[in-house]
Amino acid sequence: MTLTFTEEQEELRASLRRFLTDKSPSEAVRRWMEAEEGHDPALWRQMAEQLGLQGIALPEEYGGAGGGPVELGIVLEEMGRALLPSPFFATVALAGQALAASGDDAAKSRWLPGIAAGSLTATVAIAEESGSWRLEDVAATATTAPGGGWTVSGTKMFVIDGHTAGLLLVVARTGAGPGLFAVESDAAGMTRTRLDALDPTRRLGRIDLDGTPAVRVGPDGGADAAPAFLREALDLAVVALAAEQVGGAQACLDTAVEYAKIRVQFDRPIGSFQAIKHKCADMLLAVEAARSATYHAASVAAEGSAELPVAAALAGAYCSEACTHAAKENIQIHGGIGYTWEHDAHLYLKRAKSSEQLFGAPAAHRARLADLVGI
Repeated sequence: MTLTFTEEQEELRASLRRFLTDKSPSEAVRRWMEAEEGHDPALWRQMAEQLGLQGIALPEEYGGAGGGPVELGIVLEEMGRALLPSPFFATVALAGQALAASGDDAAKSRWLPGIAAGSLTATVAIAEESGSWRLEDVAATATTAPGGGWTVSGTKMFVIDGHTAGLLLVVARTGAGPGLFAVESDAAGMTRTRLDALDPTRRLGRIDLDGTPAVRVGPDGGADAAPAFLREALDLAVVALAAEQVGGAQACLDTAVEYAKIRVQFDRPIGSFQAIKHKCADMLLAVEAARSATYHAASVAAEGSAELPVAAALAGAYCSEACTHAAKENIQIHGGIGYTWEHDAHLYLKRAKSSEQLFGAPAAHRARLADLVGI
């Protein structure tokens, strides 16, 4: 296991940072978050055609670059730093990784090339009105249809980009336990509604399904258990989100430190005051610890280690709180201006608080971690 990056990976980070600095400045983020699409379709095409980002973690035989969780983590860390509004997380980190982990060659051949090319957006629908992200708590049902195939019924909540995605991978319960079912955007019996969300840079949707035709993806778990690939896909999503949170936390730290250097009070920069120094030092400690947890989890995932559930739970628990802490302290250090709509500090806090609840709150990750290590 290694927590260092290769020369190619460092170049990926550097080139993507330059790209996002140029293409996703603050004024562009604010424009896109107010737009009907919620992102810039032209930039989405550019990401696919010029940088190949949508295929970064997908197998080469399906049009991808053959990378893995480490490369995907680098991309998401930089996107989190730039606060990029984009269907990238839902399409690549959720749906792409779930399909790749499914072992279903037919499903991979059918949908992964479109994801890699940027012509298909997708997402995964897990949580329901209970707000739980546990696979065991899924209530939506899937039943066999007359003449073959499946139909899915139920309501899915907090689906990232669910109201616009071209493909929805829905977790639903069968007689043998939870499974994954692909639903096309134009399927009958489906109603999609955009939800009012705290984070204006990430759209969430509600999906109502009533006998909606679906295609089963991957095997069932048997004995009322979720298939192993579904749990793996959820762990990979948690690690990917942690990488994005590290990028956001780092941006908050950088902004706070820079402001502390130039804001003068009582004839001296506020960064010279001990209270501000302590805040910045605590932020640095939290960010670096979160980075270590995330890089470790990504390395474990890349190696296919059985340690992935533990590493993912640890990263999910720590990085969510670290990102929120950094975003709050950033506002505190900026003082009055940090509370204004014109400043970007509130956008990072809203992203941090929203992401903190995705795939389970920190307390849920800690509880899972305790169970996994036998506490």
